[in-house]
Amino acid sequence: MASPFRPASTLLIQYAQYHRDRRNIATHFIGIPLIVFGVAVLLARVSLPLAGLALTPACIVGGLVTLWYLSRGNLVLGLAVSAATWGLIALAHLFASGSLGLWLGWGLGSFVVGWISQFIGHYYEGCKPAFVDDLIGLLVGPMFVTAEALFALGWEPALHAEIERTAGPTVMRDLSRLPS
Repeated sequence: MASPFRPASTLLIQYAQYHRDRRNIATHFIGIPLIVFGVAVLLARVSLPLAGLALTPACIVGGLVTLWYLSRGNLVLGLAVSAATWGLIALAHLFASGSLGLWLGWGLGSFVVGWISQFIGHYYEGCKPAFVDDLIGLLVGPMFVTAEALFALGWEPALHAEIERTAGPTVMRDLSRLPS
């Protein structure tokens, strides 16, 4: 098994090899935030008192993944994906504090709809999700979506070019040529 502590560029290239169809990438912009939000909602219900603060498992996991993102060797990307993750965690706490039905509905509903979106995207891609071969792909997904958003804004053109040079350009796979 490969080390989970590879640099961001290596992780993004590996992840991109499973994500070259533009429709798949688009579904990831929906699915990944929904999955992160759903998990955060489910982990935000229980509060653990620590030094006068109410600490939730969502905050603990958020802190750990923030450390991981910030240690991948790309500070701007690490900060951006961490900020996005913490935004979803903060929103999740609002839904976790509601009724049991609201908490479970939003937590499980977002998680399930997020995964449905992911699997629709991988139908377009024609390959399995990256995490099947490397579980660290579950952490790389949010980093990949954040990087793609930053690339669209003109950030890190050299990294974007390296990913496309190694993984190939994005395409629209011709589904009409699939066997019936």
